[in-house]
Amino acid sequence: MQIHQIRNATIIITYNNKRFLIDPWLMPKDYMPGFDVGLNSNVRQPRVELPLPIEKIVDVDAVILTHYHPDHWDDFAAKAINKNISFFVQSEIDKDIIENLGFKNVRVISENGTDFEGIKLYKTNCQHGKREIIKPICEQAGMPYDSMGIIFKSENEKTLYVAGDTIWCEEVKAAVDKFYPEIIIINACGATVLNGERIIMNIDDIKDISSYSKNSTVIASHMDTVSHLTVTRDDIKNLKLNNVLVPDDNEVLTF
Repeated sequence: MQIHQIRNATIIITYNNKRFLIDPWLMPKDYMPGFDVGLNSNVRQPRVELPLPIEKIVDVDAVILTHYHPDHWDDFAAKAINKNISFFVQSEIDKDIIENLGFKNVRVISENGTDFEGIKLYKTNCQHGKREIIKPICEQAGMPYDSMGIIFKSENEKTLYVAGDTIWCEEVKAAVDKFYPEIIIINACGATVLNGERIIMNIDDIKDISSYSKNSTVIASHMDTVSHLTVTRDDIKNLKLNNVLVPDDNEVLTF
């Protein structure tokens, strides 16, 4: 297994010799204004450039979109990715959106498992911020709230859990308890909305999942790129947690 950190939540996972592109956000640095939801809404984003040409990033076997938010998917990805590629999403709603962009081979990942090339993919549930607080804010803004995580299982690989855009919550704990993943990727820049509520993992969440999953390797992704972050790579490194890795953009981790 290889995990190639590209930028933000965009990663390439090589699993059972198949390459999966996760959440391709491929626009140039400073292309869009900051989200009007946090302390740094005047900061343009992405804050950094892609470390590789787009054509190399999209040279994969499959794409997984954890949710249709504007820091996980963009028009640059829609134009660059082969329309016949195997494409996995969380819901029929997202399936319709992606099919309307011209993609021909879109599937919804099941909580009971979806087969692909000797790999079993399982959808896991998230809380993209505390549901009772953040979901009404998303609905008022006309944005979907739900996101998913994904479990990767194969006889030839360690079990991988891509937790997705979520805080530490009962749903994440349930996924850890059910699948016992040896590798866990978390989105961990502590992005917040105007009321100060986090919508992905912050320092306390990172400590919690590190402690709860002490026998797993935890990888911090979704770092140093969006306008509304509150946690940096250096903040996590300074925690000195033995089972937490913080890859730089374009770094490849091999397991």
